[in-house]
Amino acid sequence: MKLAPPAQVDQAWTPPAAGRPRVDYAVIGGGLVGLATALELLRLDPGAGVQVLEKEAHVGRHQSTHNSGVLHAGLYYRPGSLKARLAVTGIRRMIAFCEQHGLAHEVCGKLVVATTPEEVVRLRTLQERGRQNGLRGLRWLAAGALREIEPHAAGLAAVHVPEEGIVDYRAVCAALDRELRRQGATVTTGAGVRRLDRAGGRWTLHTTAGEVAADFVINCAGLHSDRVAALAGERRAARIVPFRGEYFKLRASAQHLVKHLIYPVPDPTFPFLGVHFTRLIGGGVEAGPNAVLALAREGYDKWRLEPRDVYDAVSYRGLWNFMRRHRRLAWGEVVQSFSRKRSCALLQRLVPALQVADLEPGGAGVRAQAMLPDGTLVQDFHFVENVGVLHVLNAPSPAATACLAIGEVVAQRALERTGRPVDVTGCR
Repeated sequence: MKLAPPAQVDQAWTPPAAGRPRVDYAVIGGGLVGLATALELLRLDPGAGVQVLEKEAHVGRHQSTHNSGVLHAGLYYRPGSLKARLAVTGIRRMIAFCEQHGLAHEVCGKLVVATTPEEVVRLRTLQERGRQNGLRGLRWLAAGALREIEPHAAGLAAVHVPEEGIVDYRAVCAALDRELRRQGATVTTGAGVRRLDRAGGRWTLHTTAGEVAADFVINCAGLHSDRVAALAGERRAARIVPFRGEYFKLRASAQHLVKHLIYPVPDPTFPFLGVHFTRLIGGGVEAGPNAVLALAREGYDKWRLEPRDVYDAVSYRGLWNFMRRHRRLAWGEVVQSFSRKRSCALLQRLVPALQVADLEPGGAGVRAQAMLPDGTLVQDFHFVENVGVLHVLNAPSPAATACLAIGEVVAQRALERTGRPVDVTGCR
């Protein structure tokens, strides 16, 4: 995590004039992270004026709901990283939130399967990472024990992660929206931000729904976060490069092949997780995804093309450096996008009984991946702060699972910068 030092506050806080409503915090982006941040602002700063600005007609229409619906527990992440800490805290808070609001979720467990001797070595390292990160109940499974749990899975060994599960993130977004409104926040949809001006110690946000004046701005715009940061005067040191992940669904006759979440051991030469099997909260099983450059930041259809988004990507030297570094793997992902046979072959490493005929088209998501000019992918959460503003410029998986924990970090940083009085009795 990269943070500006918070030693000096941006300006002294003054209460609003009597009878005049005031927006203390404007949150740009009504996805899971933006909604959770707004909720945490209300908890840490009771009585504050909080307004969420979302460009779509409803909240949570992009990364928040175009994903696999998994509750990630933090097995993969480097111990001590913000990702690792927030994943472990976040999944427990998310489950508690779902229980409190009666939202569909299931802690069904995950198996990470090693299919080669080299992967067995890496799997031991993953198990140790999970232990250091505070995951509970991790179990090492030999091949026989693996098949007792997943009869159709192939592997030399596996790690069982009992805390992981699945959830309905669309329902989570709706519940966050309801809770914000209940507590007095304003959630404005159809409010795409077009310009940001700062004068007299305040921001004016020019949106498609009118102007909003706010003391402090928090940018949680996801796929467009780098562009919103540029509107606020930030140099785009890291740029969002969109990668589309495409899924298959298993036909009903093949769904018995998968009982849990089944994941591979990550390949250290590949920057993404690899294809896996995911049970869905509404029933059924998903298989995938691949990772290909999207021709639109909201390009869930592979044929959708937005010239501005394409130019933004191909004119960025970071993308070309990335492609040079991962040429063979990147080409393989493109082939996989057009070849069901190729996708099936990769999935058969985990479940050999799967057949090409068992796969039917599924959904797709677009990952907002921050990339540096040298082609390196920003792996951890990445925040940039300036006067009166905080930008969340990279919120990769497990951002959905950990949104409540991330929101708490962002809200705390915002309060530190504003110097507003905080109700410490509400802090964790």
